Amino acid sequence: MKALKEKILTEGQAIGTGIVKVDGFLNHQIDVSFMDELGKEFGRRFQDERIDKILTVEASGIAIACMTAPYFGYPPVVFAKKTAPNTMTEEFYGAEARSFTKGTVSIIRVSKKYLKESDRVLILDDFLAHGEASMALTQLVKQAGGTVVGIGAVIEKGFQGGGQKLREAGYRLESLAIIERIENGIIQFA
Repeated sequence: MKALKEKILTEGQAIGTGIVKVDGFLNHQIDVSFMDELGKEFGRRFQDERIDKILTVEASGIAIACMTAPYFGYPPVVFAKKTAPNTMTEEFYGAEARSFTKGTVSIIRVSKKYLKESDRVLILDDFLAHGEASMALTQLVKQAGGTVVGIGAVIEKGFQGGGQKLREAGYRLESLAIIERIENGIIQFA
């Protein structure tokens, strides 16, 4: 997506050879109008699919999931929690997910009442690095007996292998921008 690539280059920042900071529009401060354009693009790319639920991980995936929902007729947005809140008293599906950015491992959880066997689920996230979060989300859908109809990432860091892993596992992956490498502070797209 040309507009996204331009925004990454003008407003983003490369940190080292593996981190892209886009917190000014995507995951700390949100450019709502631009996020709507990203949601519309996911709607276009997955227009051939029936989507019953959109699944993401808290917290930075929630905005893109909510902005994409209108383009599929407002299906519920379900987000996996990284910690078990006191209010989660019911049974849940759980899977281990490693965060590249935070360097942590969490058991992500979704209450069993929010994912069903009949659900056709679109998984969305802001970043795709090693694919750990997306793979964990696919496990939650499998535990429920649902179907993953696709995975969408706003930004894929292609050089970290997550996209390849998901594609090799047979998932349809749509990334709006794929970064091939970061070299000398310069972001290069595939």
